[in-house]
Amino acid sequence: MRKSSLLAAPLALALALVLATGADGERKVECAGNICVSDDGGISPTKLPRRGMAPVTARLLAGIESRDGSHPPALQSVRIDVDKTLAVDAVGLPTCRKPQLEASSSASARRACPDAIVGSGEAEVEVAFPEQAPFRSSGPLILFNGGVQGGTTTVLLHAYVNVPAPTAIVTKATIARIDKSPYGLRIQAQVPRIAGGAGSVTRFELKVGRRYTHKGRKKSFLEAGCPTGTWRVKGHAEFSDGTELGLTHLFSCTPQG
Repeated sequence: MRKSSLLAAPLALALALVLATGADGERKVECAGNICVSDDGGISPTKLPRRGMAPVTARLLAGIESRDGSHPPALQSVRIDVDKTLAVDAVGLPTCRKPQLEASSSASARRACPDAIVGSGEAEVEVAFPEQAPFRSSGPLILFNGGVQGGTTTVLLHAYVNVPAPTAIVTKATIARIDKSPYGLRIQAQVPRIAGGAGSVTRFELKVGRRYTHKGRKKSFLEAGCPTGTWRVKGHAEFSDGTELGLTHLFSCTPQG
């Protein structure tokens, strides 16, 4: 079984889908077999430079459900390619290391790396143990900058969820620069079993954005441009029951200048 993080793949999925969302309410649903994945977030502002980049804040909102209402299989891995008009810039931003966050409550995690926080939100997990009715539990999420190496940015997601006991999980996802026109970012993550294989993430909401100063220059963790009025994203997700789901989404924005 893959060893990574509880929520890294939903993070990657939500980040990739919603970073490309030009306006709130552009909900997209993709289904394969009995599984449906949805995203319905947005970026602010929606009016962006025709040339160059401007700081943005993203609201990430994703869900995983079954068509028949049964307990959904767990998401195992995801790979998403995002339009090159979007960028992640963490150079000069304070970083956090995984050991600083492990075995910590949300409050302790915030105290450990306050200057590395780039987002926060909430996740929901459904757990279905044998001979028991499924139950759902939600808990806070905090997103930390994990550092930049070469063309790859690492982010660490700290989750504190009852599955069924209060548990701190530290997740890692990578965001790498690529040159595969029209795509410029690749987000990847894998997920191990949750609650011994009985749990699945069903909802994920995260607000991502951070302004900071490096060497006297004002910067933003997320930047975007709008040269053509559209952005695109594509990807691939795999679930524990063998289902594979392709992700495609074309979004609109308003060019300025």
